[in-house]
Amino acid sequence: MNISPVEDLFTVFNETAVLLQEELGCTYLEALAETGENIFQQSILQKELSELTVRRLKKSYEANQLTHHTKEQIRKAFQLAILKGMKEHTQPNHQMTPDSVGMLIGYLVNKFVPADHYRLLDPAVGTGNLLTTVLNQQENKRVEAIGSEVDDLLIKLAYINANLQEHPIQFYNQDSLEPLFIEPVDVVVSDLPVGYYPNDLRAADYEMKADEGHSYAHHLFIEQSMRHVRDGGYLFLMVPNGLFESTEAPKLNEYLKNHAVIQGLLQLPLTMFKNSSTAKSIFIIQKKGKNVVPPKQVLLAELPSLSKAVELEKILMKIDNWISENKK
Repeated sequence: MNISPVEDLFTVFNETAVLLQEELGCTYLEALAETGENIFQQSILQKELSELTVRRLKKSYEANQLTHHTKEQIRKAFQLAILKGMKEHTQPNHQMTPDSVGMLIGYLVNKFVPADHYRLLDPAVGTGNLLTTVLNQQENKRVEAIGSEVDDLLIKLAYINANLQEHPIQFYNQDSLEPLFIEPVDVVVSDLPVGYYPNDLRAADYEMKADEGHSYAHHLFIEQSMRHVRDGGYLFLMVPNGLFESTEAPKLNEYLKNHAVIQGLLQLPLTMFKNSSTAKSIFIIQKKGKNVVPPKQVLLAELPSLSKAVELEKILMKIDNWISENKK
């Protein structure tokens, strides 16, 4: 049986992570971060390992060099290992953006942002999977990428993920709703955290803060993203389907009316989510600016199952036609 390069590389990540997990007494995800760093540094950095474990790690690393793999193969293999670790150690905020959605967002960024050099931010970067999926599709473009993430372990995995794929991404380990000390960007991509933001004092600095009780984190992330994108810049955000149906929706509508132009809303197939309450859409907005013209009509679509090639092709043609009519 032929083993694909992705499976081959996953086996290396997985087997060496399990070895380190057993010997260091840590979680699988922590061990995965350790083995990823070893592979990147081409050295075994843990000093407390037995000779036998060191020999087994070396043998595994030498058998499958990264230089034999593409960036996408490395990303997919590392993502599979992260998914395995998340199943063992589930936390509600540790959800990875599905691959097909990352590909679609990468496609949209290519279509809407034809520039060959731009700055890109993901303010909720997680393990870096969405950000690197998008970067891997920006062929022959120079993209300066930035990721921010509050979770220590997730950002460590993101940093290793980026190193293994040789993406020079700047990472910030912080609450992304605190001040971000970064230069303005041209594009924001993000799978927004959904729910309430516990820090009411911090939320008070935002136009979309709730009048009483906790504010919605996803609303504040939209506002924070808008603050850091240049006039005329684009945001490609994964948002909950009920975004405009909540009690705070009037505030969101008012904010968007004042600061943005809505370009599109693409509803992802419900089959992609465990239940309809967690379903999301891709929200495309553009920050107002001198030459920003609202589209003749907003791009609205319900996406078919992303595995149905013919139906998906039709939707992509619809998107292409819409862009050629509205982005002249």
